[in-house]
Parts: sequence; structure tokens; C-alpha cells
Amino acid sequence: MTWTSIFIAGFITYLTRMGMIILIDKDVFNENFRKILNYVPSVVFPSIIFPGVLLNDYGTLVAITDPKIYGALTAIIIGFFSRNVIITIASGLASYWFIIFVF
Repeated sequence: MTWTSIFIAGFITYLTRMGMIILIDKDVFNENFRKILNYVPSVVFPSIIFPGVLLNDYGTLVAITDPKIYGALTAIIIGFFSRNVIITIASGLASYWFIIFVF
């Protein structure tokens, strides 16, 4: 029953997302609106990531000594200089795991 519910929820989510992509004519939007839409994924991404880094399981701010903060800072610095998503993710995870397992 659980897997059926997960599959149905995923299918409905997929249909609602793909429906907007397929059914909307690209010529309906003017050029300025299309420029704004280009920034939507990069604007939504921090709202997903930062609560996971800065909040604990109870919804309160984590301490500055939390390894998640150091991993995120490492990923931000590496991402700024490398401009490569894979290297950014790998460096953030590696520094996070290093701090957890070594210290």
C-alpha cells in the first residue's frame, strides 16, 4: 500500500509539472518574463538547501560548530571558484564527511 501511494503521488506530481511545460505556448510570454523565469531554479535552490544546513530536527538554528555549516561553506567557496556543480557537491560532501569521521 505504501509503494502504491508513493507511485501515485509521484505520478500526480509529474503530471502537474509536465502539464505546465507541455501545454503552455512559449510565445505567450514576453521577453522580460522569460528572462525572469530563467532565474527561478537558482532562486528556489537556496530555499531548499539553507534550512537543511542551518536548522536542526527541531527547527531551531544549529550551533556554529555544526559540521553541516563547514561543509556548506566549503561548497560555496569551491562552487564560486570552480563554477562546476559536480566538484562543488563532491567537495561539500567530502569536507562534511571528513569533519564527521575525523573529529
